[in-house]
Amino acid sequence: MRAAIASAEVGDEQRREDPTVNALERRGAALLGQPEAVFLPTATMANQIALHLHGRPGDELYAEATSHVLIAELGGPALHSGLMTRGIDAPLGVFSGEELRGMLRPRIGPHVPRPRMVVVENTHNSSGGRVWDEAALADVLGTARELELRTHLDGARLMNAAVALGVEPPRISEGFDTVTLCLSKGLGCPLGALLAGSTELMAEARRLKHVFGGAMRQAGIVAAAGVYALDHNVARLADDHARARRLAEGLAAAGLPLDPEDTQTNFVQLDVRRVDLTTGEALRRLADRDVLLSTTIHPGLLRAVTHLDVDDAAIDAAIAAIPEALRG
Repeated sequence: MRAAIASAEVGDEQRREDPTVNALERRGAALLGQPEAVFLPTATMANQIALHLHGRPGDELYAEATSHVLIAELGGPALHSGLMTRGIDAPLGVFSGEELRGMLRPRIGPHVPRPRMVVVENTHNSSGGRVWDEAALADVLGTARELELRTHLDGARLMNAAVALGVEPPRISEGFDTVTLCLSKGLGCPLGALLAGSTELMAEARRLKHVFGGAMRQAGIVAAAGVYALDHNVARLADDHARARRLAEGLAAAGLPLDPEDTQTNFVQLDVRRVDLTTGEALRRLADRDVLLSTTIHPGLLRAVTHLDVDDAAIDAAIAAIPEALRG
């Protein structure tokens, strides 16, 4: 990937003269089953541009209560687009069409926000990288169309979902009005994301790219990483999933309170309150043994995330160190 970055052919990205950026956008659009894609610095920016495309100030947005757009984008829907947000309480990250329907307020005249859009996050970060199956997606998309809601897929980890389900990515993404794909998660790029949708929406997204401060110049040096990742780092996500599952099974076998069946992709979550530790104490003990886990939105719930820099030896070391650390 670094060699691809070093040898990238570049041009003025703002004028759409960077051939590497253009190639990545074409590849991304085809991969996501959408007519066009726009290269952006981050997936948060991609999500926020998508919300701005679909909504107007005072409109209402629906998403799972712990989804990324509601808890990890610093109030962006309100700040950038003036949107009301309503969280759907679905602890496993997946809600139904009926639950979405139940979020709409009774129409009692002009005094309620306009229902405007729904965001689906797949895989769902806060529930431990859980995957929406095709039936659940079809249910929500069908209900959204019936209710005349716009639809956005926060597919930051969409490739993980596709690999876990054994399907091509368009089977997941093509029914949405807009789709985000992050290149700096499991795909291993230093930065970058794609926003995909119709030609008309992406024309406006390019304007908003400037408004949001995301326009670049010789961006081919980072787009080259994305092209490399699409060529080399998608299928290997299965390795991350297998290592995460082996980590979960090893920790469960060592007596720690977790269910390996909860590990669907590349996250392993562990509630340290169930071993009578605070988050801070658990992190300190783990760090003392050279193991780094991260916190989550849920109190006491820590997570391990596998990626291309975590090999089998690291999994073996973690299986040995984590139980020892948490037992003191």
